[in-house]
Amino acid sequence: MESEDEAEELFEDEDEDIIENHDSDLFDEDDPLKNISTNDTVGLYIKQAGKVPLLTRVEEQNLTSLIDEGRKGQIRLAEEELTLEQRENLSEIVDEGWEAFEHLIQANSRLVISIAKKYVGRGVSFLDLIQEGNIGMMRAALKFERDRGYKFSTYATWWIRQAITRAIADQGRTIRVPVHMGDKINKMIRMQHQLKQDLNRDPNQDELAEALNVTPDDVQDMMKHARRPLSLEMPTGKEDDAQLGDFIADTDVTPPDEEATGILLREHLQEALAELPPRETKILEMRYGLVDGRTLTLNEVGKKMGVTRERIRQIEAQALRRLRNPRIQEKLQAYLD
Repeated sequence: MESEDEAEELFEDEDEDIIENHDSDLFDEDDPLKNISTNDTVGLYIKQAGKVPLLTRVEEQNLTSLIDEGRKGQIRLAEEELTLEQRENLSEIVDEGWEAFEHLIQANSRLVISIAKKYVGRGVSFLDLIQEGNIGMMRAALKFERDRGYKFSTYATWWIRQAITRAIADQGRTIRVPVHMGDKINKMIRMQHQLKQDLNRDPNQDELAEALNVTPDDVQDMMKHARRPLSLEMPTGKEDDAQLGDFIADTDVTPPDEEATGILLREHLQEALAELPPRETKILEMRYGLVDGRTLTLNEVGKKMGVTRERIRQIEAQALRRLRNPRIQEKLQAYLD
């Protein structure tokens, strides 16, 4: 995984990469992909992504709330004995959840593009990088816990980057999925869930084809394209929302909730340090490696500051006493529990 500084820089730059509303702003002036043709598949996809309005914080919270309610409704439909009216009401909630899911994905397409472009030239085509990133973002949308307090884009960035880097590492087995095929696969997955609820079993290819109004060969083609990502999302049978990918540990990366929490901690720590005089802040940063991860001794800090070791110790003790102020401690208490 990238170093802590690189990860922090990625999240700090994230909003700058996706905040513009026009597709022409998806790339910097010096970006080699800036002048990509809008007549090819990638160009058309980028152009379309630029037309989808970015979400406000309130809109994002509303969508993630609908997704969460839809997920709960899907569990109830599968597990509980319900009246016809209850099933109809829950089915409507599930449908609204899926619509919110698709809206959230579309509104964050530019985030995927902005991350994917950083990995161009590593053996995987830009189109495939985007597709892998979209798969990562879909997993993020399904797992996102809105009550944690961080933005969806912060959480999704980890999943998008992980999906892309795994594809690069595994490029020999990468399945190239056209962008238009991704939409068909999403519809097929939704229909699989719906038919499974209606039939109380997994639907076969003929049943899927009839429900989607396509041929069985079309369904087989969609399954072929979707096989690799679907294998990670395969239910384990142990619990309703447990998937195979949930049980595959990746020892090279920090879990997304921990990484997002770490980012928020650094932000709140900087806010707390801003309450101190500049000299005290600088001394704490050097003593505890808050800037570059390298901790310095009292002697080393003293030499840099032009004062004695004892004076640095006194200033450090004074700064730590200030940080014990209840008003400052309140900002950091959540990370100490």
